[in-house]
Amino acid sequence: MIRGARKCRGSRQPDSPAPGWMALFLVLGLPIGDPSLEARVITREEALSMSFPGATFESSIIFLTKEEEQEIAKQSGSPAPSAMVARYLARAGGKIVGRAYLDTHIVRTKKESLLVILDADGKVKRIETVAFLEPPEYIPPDRWYQQFQGQALDDGLRLGRDIHPVTGATLTARATTDAARRALATDQILLRREGRGKKP
Repeated sequence: MIRGARKCRGSRQPDSPAPGWMALFLVLGLPIGDPSLEARVITREEALSMSFPGATFESSIIFLTKEEEQEIAKQSGSPAPSAMVARYLARAGGKIVGRAYLDTHIVRTKKESLLVILDADGKVKRIETVAFLEPPEYIPPDRWYQQFQGQALDDGLRLGRDIHPVTGATLTARATTDAARRALATDQILLRREGRGKKP
């Protein structure tokens, strides 16, 4: 069941959350207008526009069943932070050219939100930090996130394998890798639910 769909253009939007997303911020427990959040944020619209220039984006809130949550945990190796999934579909030329998932989780004691962006084939295109409430020194450098490009949900997508650890930000690196695996697993399950994915 998909609820709360709305469309947004690829152009930059205001940094403050749109009214339709206020409920999402409250459910995720993220402070609205918090200076520490604003200092680290790249907006969702900016991240999507960089990934899919000229595309339009449709945002949806999707609710997972208990069975889907369990399958995501089994496939990814970590439980879904919430049964509520925020997904974006990128469209260009009348076709879906990519998808993105917002994953909010605890790093050490505070939350971060990552936008895991997938290409049309369901592989990681990029990962962007859209909120980070831990001290900024725990954020890996931009080049570290480039390791995720082209990654699929397999045994290589693990910290210490295809994804190299980063000194001083091990917990962030682990949380990011887990989020990527969850997004990939969620994508497969939702595509199958919608009749567009492969059956196990």
